[in-house]
Amino acid sequence: MKSGTPLARSRSSWLIEALGWYGAAAVLAAYLLLSFNVLQPDQLSFQLLNGSGALALGFEAYRKKDYQPTALNAIWLAIAVIAIIRILTA
Repeated sequence: MKSGTPLARSRSSWLIEALGWYGAAAVLAAYLLLSFNVLQPDQLSFQLLNGSGALALGFEAYRKKDYQPTALNAIWLAIAVIAIIRILTA
């Protein structure tokens, strides 16, 4: 199936939309778990959840040509990556 066909576009759109929903859920879950002391900011699981959420949201925003949230999530992801490196090298 060619990428330009309506069915291929709807599959791609659905995947991008699902990725965005995952990103929103991951960032919110990370914040919720942090706020209720289930996770701590120096835990790898918190940073992975937070970073993967930022990556997913940033990718969806970029695909939609919405550049302010793209930039915000790129910075959010960079912070998570730096934190992950610090955790792994400590």
